[in-house]
Amino acid sequence: MTLNADTTAWQALQGRAAACERELNLDHALHDAGRFERLSLQAPHVLLDCSKCLWDEAALAALLQLAEKAGLAQRRDALYAGAVVNETEQRPALHVRLRTPLVPQGSSAVEDECHAGLRAMLALAQQIRAEARFTDVVHIGIGGSGLGPELMLQALQPWYTGGLRVHVVSNLDGHDLHQALQCLVPARTLFIVASKSWSTPETQRNMTSAKAWLCAGGDLHWPDHFVAVSSREDVARQSGFTQTLHIPEGIGGRFSVWSAVGLPVAVAVGPQVFERLLQGAAEMDAHFAAAPLERNAPVWLGLLDVWYASFLQMPGRCVAPYHHGLRRLPAYLQQLEMESNGKQVRADGEPVGCLTTGMVWGEPGSNGQHAFFQWLHQGTQRIPVEFIAARRAEHGLPEHQEALLANALAQAQALMQGARAGEGQLSGHQDFPGNRPSTFMLLDALTPESLGALLALHEHRVFVAGTVWGINSFDQWGVELGKTLAKDLRARMDSAELEGLDASTAGLLSFCLQGSSVSVS
Repeated sequence: MTLNADTTAWQALQGRAAACERELNLDHALHDAGRFERLSLQAPHVLLDCSKCLWDEAALAALLQLAEKAGLAQRRDALYAGAVVNETEQRPALHVRLRTPLVPQGSSAVEDECHAGLRAMLALAQQIRAEARFTDVVHIGIGGSGLGPELMLQALQPWYTGGLRVHVVSNLDGHDLHQALQCLVPARTLFIVASKSWSTPETQRNMTSAKAWLCAGGDLHWPDHFVAVSSREDVARQSGFTQTLHIPEGIGGRFSVWSAVGLPVAVAVGPQVFERLLQGAAEMDAHFAAAPLERNAPVWLGLLDVWYASFLQMPGRCVAPYHHGLRRLPAYLQQLEMESNGKQVRADGEPVGCLTTGMVWGEPGSNGQHAFFQWLHQGTQRIPVEFIAARRAEHGLPEHQEALLANALAQAQALMQGARAGEGQLSGHQDFPGNRPSTFMLLDALTPESLGALLALHEHRVFVAGTVWGINSFDQWGVELGKTLAKDLRARMDSAELEGLDASTAGLLSFCLQGSSVSVS
């Protein structure tokens, strides 16, 4: 069912939102010890605390009714069944399928393309590790093909084995590739090129430059040093690649790190650790599929996103991971959420009629405390903060983890309760308004299993919010116009043709070409 502001369920939530804005004081509400028990839940590998969120049980109940009317359970079942849920491109979304157990070796069961591609990737990773031919692996990919591997490589650094150094290059800016190649030896370097379409301009440019660097380094047969990861293996092979891995068409870029795109991760940590990552994600998949909606972590978070954006009209969410291994999580979630649900039309092409996903941004704690937390506590705009922390650390340094956890808990507490300037303090300047909401996700430790569960949790929250908004969370048409215009402008750089451009673009392009500003009529 398509929902809009005219439906009874939507209007009821608007009323509830106005009541929470007027009446809900989080500091007072949390004097009720039962609020934590009622508004927190244990999901696989993640304790989710929503008791400091600016909602109450009545709001959650109304949001659950909204999800029911939107057909969330039925659409979730369609996702898991491999039905077409990406309507504009007429594709299923198969990332959950990648996390189901692989068919045992020697079994007579027929593998689907998801598992066949995954098994081939794990086998190649093992081969690369065993041969010890390379000292460095450079992974070239952008968007989900870059952010996913980069995040996982950082998060799983304690599980690195084998001595291979893995680098990720994504930016079209040549400084990225140039810096990655410094001190590398061509004969000892392997490149992984990940591009689902095999036409991503940034990835193609970096690949071409990487080939040139390799060939300039000696008498080397470049195909021995390159692996292509794509749904267009045929095109990659036509261009000379002999080592290729397959991405199924139903795997979107921002959901692809579980597929052959995860090769650099499997090379770094080994296939067994990568399978533990998949296992953790599968546990969260099972929770999303089986837990009642009223005690379902992805459902809560997706509905909370709808609540904050569409009803409380908050402009975004700050993600503050209190773990160094998750330092790229804000950027990863930025793509996952803003590319999936940053849309103004529903799946049927009609206007969505309400505010959808806002900005997703952040930095690791405690760095953020010395940057933008001033704004979070005392700024004139209010947005929710999402804290992610782990009880245990992988290092043995004394006092670091205790202080880190104390800071994370204290920031959430301070945002919630606020404070008035005391005697001898500066009135106004040292007042903290409080009643600023936050969510807290607590892991026991950052492990392959908990990382997999955490990322799957966020994938499913995006799906939940998109379903309620009636959005297709699996396409990204908004990125196309800029690509088209970039091709035109690149051609104009060679011809110096400014005719037909707006004055601003013409002026900037002229300056780029000539090194000085020009008057454009």
